[in-house]
Amino acid sequence: MRFVLIGTNALTVSTARLLLDEGFEVVLIERDKERIEQLSEQLDCGFLHGDGSSPEVLNEAEPENTDALFSLLANEQTNTIVALLARSLKYKRVILLVAGVEFERICTELGLDDAIAPNRAMARHLVNMIRGEKSLELSSTIHKDAEVFSFIVDEKTASPLKEFDLPKGVRIICLYRNDQLVLPEETDHLEADDEVILITRVSRLPELKRRWKHAPEHWASNESPDT
Repeated sequence: MRFVLIGTNALTVSTARLLLDEGFEVVLIERDKERIEQLSEQLDCGFLHGDGSSPEVLNEAEPENTDALFSLLANEQTNTIVALLARSLKYKRVILLVAGVEFERICTELGLDDAIAPNRAMARHLVNMIRGEKSLELSSTIHKDAEVFSFIVDEKTASPLKEFDLPKGVRIICLYRNDQLVLPEETDHLEADDEVILITRVSRLPELKRRWKHAPEHWASNESPDT
């Protein structure tokens, strides 16, 4: 597999090292020639000199031969622009870093499925640690025939929970309302802006994607800051 990463901040370089350790081909896009020279002595990967937010540079990185593009910069606006450009250039998958809730919502509206929000995930993990609980990765509990998918309820789909129509083989796990966890038994109604988390058979995933075209990140449970 081949992966392209934008920039060379600490997170990006760490990700590149892990991908290289797995035996994957890695290309780093970096605008600073001295930084490229420095890293070329440490990493056995390809380098492309240029601005990773430039359509010409992104196209030069060979989207047709790339399995995923990572944009893990500290600037969320740049990450979002890169993701949109990469999608227009037919990159198969674009993984971008966001921190603020407002950018999570923007990514949801733009249909950027692989937006990662580490601040929220880390905050939950830290709270669990304080409680003496061990966080359990969802990917370790969901196997090959299942996926987890989420979507945002709009005004048209807001309805009593018992009237909410889901395909066979799909169940609601929980939902988030105003960033608060709500279990299905704790509410009888889906409200606009609720984020609903579903568990589904893999065969139903295309149908869910068609129904909620601008769904937020679906968590593929069986898939193994500044420059």
